[in-house]
Amino acid sequence: MKLEYQNEIIWAEGKWNVSLLKREKWLYYLCLTQNNATNVERVEAISEITGFETVQYVLRTLKILEGYKDRLSKHMYDILLNVLQWSEVAKGGLEVQRDYWMKQGFPLEIHNLASAEIFLQESDSMQLSQNDKQLIYILIQTHGIIGQNIRGEVSVCRNQPLLSLITDGLVTAQELSDLLYCLNHCVIGGVSDALWKNVSTKVSELIASITAGRLTEYPVHDRIQALCPAFQEVTKVEEKFFAQKVFPQYELWFFESALKDFSPSQIMEILHRILETPQADTAKHITFKPLADTLYYDYEGKKHINIYKKRIFEKYLKDDASQDVKMSVKIVNQTMYVNVVFSRVCEKLIEFCVEAERCGLLTYEKSITVLFDMFGFRKDEFDRLNNEDKYLQTMNDSQESTKASIADYIVGNSIVDVGSGGGIMLDLLESKYPDKEIIGTDISANVIETLEDKRMKERHHWRVVKHNFVEGAFEQKVDTVIFSSILHEVFSYTETENGRFDIETVYEALHNAYDSLNTGGRIVIRDGIKTSRHKNEEQNLLRVKFLTREGIVFFKNYVKDFKGLPDVTKNRPLIIDEKENYAVGDLNFMREFLYTYTWGNESYSHEVQEQFGYLTLDEYRSFFERTGAKVIEARQFLEPGYEQHLSSLVQLYDAKGTKTVAYPDSNCIVVVEKQ
Repeated sequence: MKLEYQNEIIWAEGKWNVSLLKREKWLYYLCLTQNNATNVERVEAISEITGFETVQYVLRTLKILEGYKDRLSKHMYDILLNVLQWSEVAKGGLEVQRDYWMKQGFPLEIHNLASAEIFLQESDSMQLSQNDKQLIYILIQTHGIIGQNIRGEVSVCRNQPLLSLITDGLVTAQELSDLLYCLNHCVIGGVSDALWKNVSTKVSELIASITAGRLTEYPVHDRIQALCPAFQEVTKVEEKFFAQKVFPQYELWFFESALKDFSPSQIMEILHRILETPQADTAKHITFKPLADTLYYDYEGKKHINIYKKRIFEKYLKDDASQDVKMSVKIVNQTMYVNVVFSRVCEKLIEFCVEAERCGLLTYEKSITVLFDMFGFRKDEFDRLNNEDKYLQTMNDSQESTKASIADYIVGNSIVDVGSGGGIMLDLLESKYPDKEIIGTDISANVIETLEDKRMKERHHWRVVKHNFVEGAFEQKVDTVIFSSILHEVFSYTETENGRFDIETVYEALHNAYDSLNTGGRIVIRDGIKTSRHKNEEQNLLRVKFLTREGIVFFKNYVKDFKGLPDVTKNRPLIIDEKENYAVGDLNFMREFLYTYTWGNESYSHEVQEQFGYLTLDEYRSFFERTGAKVIEARQFLEPGYEQHLSSLVQLYDAKGTKTVAYPDSNCIVVVEKQ
């Protein structure tokens, strides 16, 4: 990596430009530091953090400033150059230097205030007039506040020092307006150009208000929603709490970065506990950066919230008697540092879970579940734990191609989407039928919570309820019930006296759904399909030739872990030839394997527990004919993308391996109408 400033190399090939760093003290502080001041909100992956993020950010702001060289006077340009150079220095410095600043009372985590004090301390060696020093000092002190105003973190009145620049005659109102616009373009655009484009209008409006001497606060309701999008429906209690306890006293730092994955009730509980801290009223700032740094980690190369830490923390928020985790609140230089501390046992548990999930093996998945249940950390028996949000998104992405087609079969004004998962069907239905009543259901508390958050953040008019069609009819009569890739989960996970994989659970769910329909209403099914048996026994077998050594290993694990189709493997034993890298087995068994294999290791522990095809098309028709339903549509097909994805991994042959064969159909659409 190479760093440059004004066409001079700062860092290259592991070497510093010492003469440049001696000449530019601000650059020296930013470059020579062990302090990691990176905001995890701004990175794609934790592993990508290099320690150079702050200096790279400052260099980006200076690059934007260069574009104003011909639009500002030289004096004003030089003022902003100094402001941008020194605005982030509180994030740098070697440990001995940072200890010195702390002893001076500089609130280093509130970097605008601390950087202003550091600049003032260093300015004696600079060739600046007293007026320019004061101007630069206040602009550093207040830099970034307008962005924080827009995010709801800081009161608008914090811009008061800017007005003194006009009253003291340091700048005119127009000059201040020009300075603030350029400065905010630099500091916000330095984060991302897209962010600047998104907020530039609001920035301009706020600057106009400030320079006119109007420091009008945003309504409390609006400020809460800006602070945390999860609060789309702000209650009177929440509004009163923020208005009386939070906004008048504190500036909030890294609020959304740390808390965006928590529900409004959880956020309220966290805030209540923070403010109960002894001497909390002596603080002026609350920073959640330590909490954000603690809660996030890399999963499959991308930054994610550590779901294991989150579940343990959520348990603590419900029961503060827990010995496994505690809130950590420290007050230094009027700044409250918020974090969470886990017990030694919990740290080891979390470490095991993170390592285990990387293996993707079912045995580890079961171990994680047992351990979390032992401590009571799972929300319910359907809580998948390891990054269910990603799993749900994967489900959304995989099903998008054919989900749209089933919406064409909708009738009536009320629609129930069973097992809504990540909510893609709910969004699709709302887009296509904006005037219909759309209801999503699930049996997982975590999925319901995730969907509620999505509904509020994105302002959808659909709603979600907890319901299980295996246990009974719906709470009201409806016109359409959709089972999109959910009946195979009902079949695979529902425990009966006959164990799992009991087809009666599917029939029970469909009976109850049928009973929930108005006359003329429809059941629409999109799911896996079981292959009908051929009279020729050889045609009931499939040979899979693996193109990689890993494939045969994956298959052997699958044979050991998959518990569906027990009669099939018993009556038609599998043939596995590791030398020639192939396996021969029952067509339905091999089909189940193929469409699990396509998901890869990351989803293996979930997919291996499910039997995707549970009924043939004829069995669907036979069942609905017995109920008296009219079959509108019944067809099967190969889901687009399966063959393309698997073609680099396997080749399919007949039982003897003499000729290639087509991929078996994977999915079906069945539509029936109540008579």
